[in-house]
Amino acid sequence: MNFPSQINVSIRRDEEGHIGRECPIAACEGYFKIKPGTGLTGKDLPCHCPYCGHVASPKKFFDIKPRGAFGIGISMKLKPGQPIPLKRYCERTLETHVCCSNCTLDYSVYGIFAFCPDCGTHNSLQILQKNISLVRKQLSLADAQDDAELKRHLIEDALENCVSSFDGFAREACRITGSRSGDTRHCVNLPFQNLPRAAKRLVSLFGVDITKSVSRAEWNAVHVGFMQRHVLAHRGGVIDQQYLDETGESRNLLGRRVAVTRVDVEHLAGTVLEIGNWLVDKLSLVAKA
Repeated sequence: MNFPSQINVSIRRDEEGHIGRECPIAACEGYFKIKPGTGLTGKDLPCHCPYCGHVASPKKFFDIKPRGAFGIGISMKLKPGQPIPLKRYCERTLETHVCCSNCTLDYSVYGIFAFCPDCGTHNSLQILQKNISLVRKQLSLADAQDDAELKRHLIEDALENCVSSFDGFAREACRITGSRSGDTRHCVNLPFQNLPRAAKRLVSLFGVDITKSVSRAEWNAVHVGFMQRHVLAHRGGVIDQQYLDETGESRNLLGRRVAVTRVDVEHLAGTVLEIGNWLVDKLSLVAKA
């Protein structure tokens, strides 16, 4: 009896219309999902691994590696008693759903940051934009509160989320640039919660001066906002000497609670987005050089 060398099996989509793929690189083997019918159209388009960035034919991302001494093994045993329930294939649930802002591909990944499987665009800036949108929703929620203490808490929380969002975005943007340019020195652990220090590191690593992304007044205001977040996160909101040394604000504020206003956070959110767009543009030039 001759057995076919290849068997075609249709894969059922999940409830949202996605199908799973896996990176063919052994060191990665990252699992992700895409929604057919979204994204780029055309024949022989490459697929990008959202995790490691590997580019290959989409067929490579569907390959199931042979296992066993002969590459494949099938066995079946029949036992008396209750019938064994059949197991149906189903796609795994992933953590982050993304609609690529560049090509509109609908895809899902583990973690947060990823390359678009269709166009290869990294989603770090898109994630920052989404998080800043959430910050603004927090501020709107604060406006609706009559309780002064709750309103203050929401505004301060929005500030912390704004800074954390930018820190995560910028770290990832630098990591990707370092991997593409071949210079990965310190990129993974390049923090952005202290902007002046991060600015110096960026110049030494990539020759990019982030202080030129906005006006001097705006840069100083962002720096103050980031230092306010530091005081909230590590000092219970009480101004310490480090805060005064970093910001140059009045010594009379020592020991007092930091005052964060809704207007300050709204302005910070807008400036952070402006800096983020500028940084992505500059780092993309570094990666291409």
